[in-house]
Amino acid sequence: MQREVMLNQLGYTPNEALLEQMGRIIDNTREFSKIEKHIVDLHKALKVDLGYVAMSSSEDRFKIKVETDNEAMLSEAIEKIGHFAQKYKVELQKLDGKQVYYIMGFEK
Repeated sequence: MQREVMLNQLGYTPNEALLEQMGRIIDNTREFSKIEKHIVDLHKALKVDLGYVAMSSSEDRFKIKVETDNEAMLSEAIEKIGHFAQKYKVELQKLDGKQVYYIMGFEK
């Protein structure tokens, strides 16, 4: 998948800075090619639960974030994230005290 296409699918308007950041994120994501399609699919699946996949502004990583206080939506989003990680063998790193996960890459 081309970087511009992925940026569009994640809701970004491609520009030079975002394309460069996307390149760094791809380089930092272990075996990115094995999971890139699934990252976009997760982004689409989480929208109904007020969640999404985005590029982190503090690290060169994709992050998964859920922004809801609704317990049912939060529970469903967490279930989808867990299913994604297990099914596609994706290593995630959860940030303490937040519903934010970094996508580290394909499990070793």
